[in-house]
Amino acid sequence: MRPACTATQMIDDARVRATRFDFAPGAETGWHRHGFDYVITAVTDCDMLIEEPGGGSRRVLVTAGTCYRRSEGVEHNVVNGGAAPMSFVEVELK
Repeated sequence: MRPACTATQMIDDARVRATRFDFAPGAETGWHRHGFDYVITAVTDCDMLIEEPGGGSRRVLVTAGTCYRRSEGVEHNVVNGGAAPMSFVEVELK
């Protein structure tokens, strides 16, 4: 069993929810499904192992200061696949 990442709520209002996620090496979010469109901004380099439904997985490197967006409905488990701590901020668009 992997340790859980730390999720720190930063904003939660009528329009957006912003959460900072901090991961020790090997830590995970746990399986979840996104209920909103969202944007991730990497605070550190993020060496992510993305586990997907059906048993698939993929590696993604998101470098510090860059971002990406995904649509509502994405289901996955995010794992710190690297040797260093990683952090990102997720902003959900309500």
